[in-house]
Amino acid sequence: MHIQNRNLLLAGVGARGLMSARAEGAPGLVEIKALIEGVNKTFEEFKAANNARLAEMEKKGSVDPVLAEKVDKLNAAMTDQQKALDDTTKRMASLVLGGGGGGTETPEAKQHKEQFQGWLRGRIEARTTTYSDPDGGFLAPPTLDLAITRIVSQTVAMRRLAQAMTISGSSFVKFKSLGGASSGWVGESDTGSTGRPETSTPTLARMEFTPGEIYAEPYATQQALDDMAIDVEAWLSGEVAITFAEREGQAFLLGDGVKKPRGLLTYPTALNASYAWGSLGYVKTGAASNFIAASTTAGPADCLIDLVYSLKAAYRTGASWLANDLTAATMRKFRDGQGNYLWQPSIVAGQPSTFLGYAVDTDDNMPDVGANNFPVAFGNFKQAYLIVDRAGVRVLRNPYKVNGLVAFYTTKRVGGGVQNFEAVKLLKVEA
Repeated sequence: MHIQNRNLLLAGVGARGLMSARAEGAPGLVEIKALIEGVNKTFEEFKAANNARLAEMEKKGSVDPVLAEKVDKLNAAMTDQQKALDDTTKRMASLVLGGGGGGTETPEAKQHKEQFQGWLRGRIEARTTTYSDPDGGFLAPPTLDLAITRIVSQTVAMRRLAQAMTISGSSFVKFKSLGGASSGWVGESDTGSTGRPETSTPTLARMEFTPGEIYAEPYATQQALDDMAIDVEAWLSGEVAITFAEREGQAFLLGDGVKKPRGLLTYPTALNASYAWGSLGYVKTGAASNFIAASTTAGPADCLIDLVYSLKAAYRTGASWLANDLTAATMRKFRDGQGNYLWQPSIVAGQPSTFLGYAVDTDDNMPDVGANNFPVAFGNFKQAYLIVDRAGVRVLRNPYKVNGLVAFYTTKRVGGGVQNFEAVKLLKVEA
């Protein structure tokens, strides 16, 4: 598809932000335009090949292996191209958000940052500063925390989808009303127990989110730290963020809640008709190991349509899909009864592809399609899942652990869990 409107390309990041980001080495308009056109060109080729595969299957009952391989290769290419586009737009957004804010550092913040940089290089002892921890270590300046969070948010799907909150205490407690308060209609002059009866007390669910400590320990040589050309804070944030992203991504979906976030897929589940608070409702695929059984006349996407409408209408606004790349590639093949593809690639920088009109995000921690697995989640994740970040990153500099190297033991407290069980539904591979 040829992109004629330049504004479409800029819609995801803003023209002003694009110029700012390019000044710092971000990808330019030409690169993003080429990536978007590449995604759409490959999708058209994929549709043509897949249509031929389906027609051949219907006519002959089998498919030429060469044609099947072509479909799979184009599908894989779509996945790679979409990831390249997503990564490029995320890098641009990161640079736009991270630079050129126009704010002025306070003298205290500037002193904090200078002391931290000097301490990282080994020129200032932590105990000589006002930002050291009595137990050892250094409270990093907010710029390091922001840089780490920004990089992690580019990588971890749940960071992009869920609600995130910074807290200063040891935990965060919230209450959710489960209903039960009586109500009714009254007239202006109605009085007494008959006209204005006392209301019953609503049922409240108490939820507590306690952060666990995540850590990383990158190493550097003292010679590298002495090199004035190296931005040590930027190096540290990049190294730490990679480890944090891997751990967080897994925990937000699969964590057991012990000293870490509780993952979305670790809560009790129930068939949606039997759903109750405290469990996640699910819809079955109708087949023991796939989207549909070979003998059924239903379309392969029927269970996904059912999944959409299993979610209350109030939550469908802002809802999205979450699956791994393999599952997303399978969904890309699905068509409606008129032969129209239910998957549509993005034509706007920074905007995701859609399936059934809802945005699609991917996370490799989501299970594959397989017996009794939950390969797809659909919901309004901002309302469904809460991430709590304890304010502050601490760094402990250790030049004695490994000869010739300096270790930076970096910690941050992160928690998470479901805050609204009504706002997300799962797809279960089950007959």
